[in-house]
Amino acid sequence: MELSYFGANCLRITTKKAQIVIDDNLDKLGLKSITKPSDISLKTFAAVPDRSCRFSADRPGEYEISGVVIHGVAARAHMDEEGKQGAIIYTIAADDLKVAVLGHIYPDLSDEQLEQIGAVDIVVVPVGNAGYTLDGIGALKLIKQIEPKAVIPTHYADKTIKYEVPQVELAEAVKGLAMEPSETLAKYRPKPTDLTDTTHLIVLERQ
Repeated sequence: MELSYFGANCLRITTKKAQIVIDDNLDKLGLKSITKPSDISLKTFAAVPDRSCRFSADRPGEYEISGVVIHGVAARAHMDEEGKQGAIIYTIAADDLKVAVLGHIYPDLSDEQLEQIGAVDIVVVPVGNAGYTLDGIGALKLIKQIEPKAVIPTHYADKTIKYEVPQVELAEAVKGLAMEPSETLAKYRPKPTDLTDTTHLIVLERQ
């Protein structure tokens, strides 16, 4: 498995048999879309279905495509009123690894949601704050609930991205996470044997 970061909350996850793109709304943020016709596209928010790719999901549910098991879990969005669930958490299992992509959710998960997410190796979590998404403290609360082995922060300030709401710098967000980055990488190629019980913070350079 390989994870690459493209800015905002957008990542590409490459497995042995599939290419998965998360939250590619880059064309609305002043960047170029990365989704290809052969990709699996997942959106952590309700969106117009992407007909230009192999498979598109923006709703809770379970899917299995090319050896990849995807589970979408309904969640309260960060700006939702209590009782609403306008966001989707995805877990993606492939190549003996499991990734959870949290998206812009409210920092409180129920026991039922945690059970649906299950044991996770890697968590991808936005940290930009400014009322739009999680801050470092909210992200840390979720990390403690899920207990992953690695954390990848996303959706922080970037001069080339035209965010609707200005986001905080990564260095500021990391203070709330109370973790120092263990590595800064162009691409993350985790191996199950390399992951330990100690949670590591991995910073991905934007492609």
